[in-house]
Amino acid sequence: MNRLWPYSTRLFDWLEERWESPRGQRLIADLLVLSFLGGILVIEANRWRVLPPSLAQNLPTNHFYAVDFTLKLLLITELAGLIFGLAHSVANSVGKQFEILSLILLRETFKGFKTFDEPITWNQVEPALFPMLTDAAGALLIFVAIGFYYRVQRHQPITGDAQARASFIAAKKLIALGLLVAFALIGAHALEQFIRFGRETAFFEACYTVLIFADVLLVLLSLRYASTYAVVFRNSGFAIATVLIRLALIAPPPINALLGVGAALFALGLTIAYNSLAVTMQGEPPAPSTRPPLPRTAVQD
Repeated sequence: MNRLWPYSTRLFDWLEERWESPRGQRLIADLLVLSFLGGILVIEANRWRVLPPSLAQNLPTNHFYAVDFTLKLLLITELAGLIFGLAHSVANSVGKQFEILSLILLRETFKGFKTFDEPITWNQVEPALFPMLTDAAGALLIFVAIGFYYRVQRHQPITGDAQARASFIAAKKLIALGLLVAFALIGAHALEQFIRFGRETAFFEACYTVLIFADVLLVLLSLRYASTYAVVFRNSGFAIATVLIRLALIAPPPINALLGVGAALFALGLTIAYNSLAVTMQGEPPAPSTRPPLPRTAVQD
């Protein structure tokens, strides 16, 4: 494994540099705008019956499908951000998972509009109003919870040995590359199913299932560098938070929102407890809680 780390680290750093660069972010934003406008144009063309029948039968006629499609692309870009953030901070990558969950809940709110005729009538909206409101409220509460979650983070390295920290980060970058390949394969399968059969697959559910295994792998890997009870408990708790997120993705409203909010509060409580008790358990002097935030490229936890 140690022989793979220099190659995987260089590949990871190369990909991250291009993804996080201003040019890369502008390109992503431009593609999202073009996908939204292009989706509306294609749907409008289908409504006017100017598309070939073989193509038209697999395309929607409701304009809100364009919103749903673009939000899905946005979520995919957020998944990529989660992968690149994993190498810098396990805690922040968990926060990114909750960010994605909150956006998924907002997307679920928009998805309700796909079943409505145009123009929308109240008789159609009324039965779907409660699930839409619970999804939106859940997204808002998760947004607030992760705001406090990021605020209480201290990003204490799991080991004081610089060489061990470098080794741990190299291992996380290798795991992140594995996640990138796994998500790409899941996405390719989802695209193939949509093109061939016109049906959607559980893409994000599959991605979060993979994340559960990645979190467990990180728990086991961290034992090489820090076997203290507090660190093991924190990382295992983060894996449980991912499991709760995965359950929220398959639960119906309002249970999905309740599970998502509960998972966010669990991660927040876990972080507060770790910050308060870990230094006592490890017998180390407490780190100051008001230090300035570290830059994104800094080694954290």
